[in-house]
Amino acid sequence: MSTNDNIDGQLYIDGKWRNSASGSRSDVVDPSTGRVIGTVAEADRTDVDDAVTAARAAFTGAEWGGRSGRERARILLRIADLVRENADELVRLESLDVGKPVTLCRSVDVSTTIEQYEYCAALAQTIDGATRRTPLPAFAYTRRDPLGVVAAITPFNFPLILSTSKIAPALAAGNVIVHKPAEETPLSALFMATLFERAGVPAGVVNVVTGSGPVVGAALLEHPGVDKIAFTGSTEIGRRAASAAGAALKPVTMELGGNAAQIVFADADVDKAIGAIIKGFVFNTGQFCMGGPRLLVARPLYETVVGILAEAVAGVRVGDPRDPATVVGPMAAQRHVAKVEEYVALARREGGRVVCGGERLDLDGGYYYQPTVIADLADDSRVVQEEIFGPVLTVQAFDTEDEAIALANGTRYGLASGLHTTDLARAHRVADKLQAGIVWVNDWAMLDPAMPFGGVKDSGFGREYGPEALASYTKVKSVVIALD
Repeated sequence: MSTNDNIDGQLYIDGKWRNSASGSRSDVVDPSTGRVIGTVAEADRTDVDDAVTAARAAFTGAEWGGRSGRERARILLRIADLVRENADELVRLESLDVGKPVTLCRSVDVSTTIEQYEYCAALAQTIDGATRRTPLPAFAYTRRDPLGVVAAITPFNFPLILSTSKIAPALAAGNVIVHKPAEETPLSALFMATLFERAGVPAGVVNVVTGSGPVVGAALLEHPGVDKIAFTGSTEIGRRAASAAGAALKPVTMELGGNAAQIVFADADVDKAIGAIIKGFVFNTGQFCMGGPRLLVARPLYETVVGILAEAVAGVRVGDPRDPATVVGPMAAQRHVAKVEEYVALARREGGRVVCGGERLDLDGGYYYQPTVIADLADDSRVVQEEIFGPVLTVQAFDTEDEAIALANGTRYGLASGLHTTDLARAHRVADKLQAGIVWVNDWAMLDPAMPFGGVKDSGFGREYGPEALASYTKVKSVVIALD
């Protein structure tokens, strides 16, 4: 892949760069300006079949299938080192592709990627089974084996992190990968393929096929040579992916949509809570499945918190993502801005009070929207109940702890949740009752490769990060040897 701004991306299959079988290409757009900055190959089913075939050959061959966990760990550590050495280029590409502020790309996306490969390198050396005591006249033990060919399908909002969260544990466990990045944001996936090659990943072990979901994604979901599907994306598309996996009886991991609530109790440290609240909904321009777009505030604090937010959010710097001082960049595509505009208009019709923001920003032709706070909506409002996936925060009041929990749990999602309190007993009590895969107390978005995350309800199933992720890329085999 070209690493200048005149991008000419190809497919990476079996260790080789090539054009798609059809010759089709799709545009890459800089969301900060709306301008086309290059093109990438648009794969079809023929290309997907070639990638799966190459992956299968790599899995069964000695070049990868015969390597020990320690040998795989060395390669993962080399990948981490190469990401560190090429951090500037990855920051540039991720910012150019997604519109992320460069400061965020460096401190979150690139650093998390390094940590994840290093963590999975350690896990790769710990994969083992266990002996089992039984009354049988036999020696019995279990072993964990890799699944085979993994289809990793990743979204537009965190291309580097969310591909790493699948590729790193899958490789650590001894699997091979066919990766389909989001068609809007393919650049870091293609650049990472060059780093995999330099790190010594054998040909065919990681393949990258760019293209559309209805063509490339569907082909991967339906391909008989794929052994596991690892998907992050919307709940609606996740249902289709899970259905395809179910029809083929394939294991699947689904990290889907979210609509998390932060609860501010009357005894909370408000100054500390405000920072977490703002981070929770403007982080990555609100394009964050584990964001906190709903705020529930104890009624005695309600107007105070709304007033503080109105002033503080208005001061958040929005602008050019290449400016290190920028906090909020553009959204990733025009259609995402249009969706936010529709929801804010709906909030006004539903009686919501827009206390700050609420308008699109005209900056250099880019896809910018003001961070927006909306108060006084009813709990059954669509703006409260549905995932907006933009820089919009709704604020509601509650009177009791039980009411706060009910409101927090009162949507179809269950990816993340959080609360702010100085009462330790309340923290444990409420965290226990919140229906979410991860709960934060007195902060937001504290993530580490050792801590698993994933959803319940319509937010999906399975876990990424932690040893739980590694386990999901293995299958257990029992061996029973008769002693008579």
